[in-house]
Amino acid sequence: MRKYDPVLTGLALVLFTLNIQAQTPDSARKFFQRGQKSFAAGDLDGAFEDYSRAIEISSRLDGRKTSPTDRLNAANEFNSANSADHVTVIDPFTANAYASRAAVRFQQHFLDEALADFNAAIRINPRLAEAYVGRGVIYRLHENLESAAADFDRAISIDPRLAEAYIDRADSRIEKGDLDGALTDLNRALALKPPRAETHSLIGYVRLLRNELDAAIASFDRAVAMNPQLASAYHGRGTARMKRGEIDSAIADFTRALEINSDLSNTFMNRGLALLLQGKDGAAQKDFKRCLELKPALKDELSNRIELVRTARANK
Repeated sequence: MRKYDPVLTGLALVLFTLNIQAQTPDSARKFFQRGQKSFAAGDLDGAFEDYSRAIEISSRLDGRKTSPTDRLNAANEFNSANSADHVTVIDPFTANAYASRAAVRFQQHFLDEALADFNAAIRINPRLAEAYVGRGVIYRLHENLESAAADFDRAISIDPRLAEAYIDRADSRIEKGDLDGALTDLNRALALKPPRAETHSLIGYVRLLRNELDAAIASFDRAVAMNPQLASAYHGRGTARMKRGEIDSAIADFTRALEINSDLSNTFMNRGLALLLQGKDGAAQKDFKRCLELKPALKDELSNRIELVRTARANK
């Protein structure tokens, strides 16, 4: 039930404050810093290249020499799950570079490559809590909830003040139906650092699942006030409003969510259902079509919900 964007966007920018060793070559630091700036500016290809250079400079591949044209290939050998056996790391800083590059690959939607880089970071530095969070998020997206939970637990055991670990563990707990545990984690995250819009949004989903509609809407309102571009908060608030029978307001929220992110299959489904309730069958069918284009696996769920709405409309 991932209803918000995984917390990896700022990971690369956080890691530079960790484990910078005296032996780290200045050139590796410079490439890393340039990668940070590229990542922040949205230049993912540039960030990938710079992090790869930082990896190459701060590690050694079995003492083998590499030509200038092979530098990125040498750095990228670590992308294989088994390639760690062929790498001798001379600087723990390399773990930061791998984890940061993993964040780039994640943003580029190369999840397998991101997973390999997080694995590399953890092999180099088993106490890099942020790398466990990143790997756990990928496990979560692959619906491997047990492995995800284990990584979030590990991250928290290393750094009990890492708010992102609590947020992502809460998401996994929601999926398992542990709403009380999820709420405990989210409240802990709020207490640890300045509140995040994503945290309030996820609390809204917990309240929504408990059918605490007023409390859910209040949480989504806070999320939207903090980040007007958070599509998940509009989707959640629209769902709560639809449950309260506030169909026009729900449609407005769903529409805003889709203006921000046009790839939200569940939002198309919910807006279509709201339109169907209003008798706007043509517009509803367009949303249903787009929903299934984005996620064909929703076909049976969508059919069932359409039937329920049509029955409710007929009984008015």
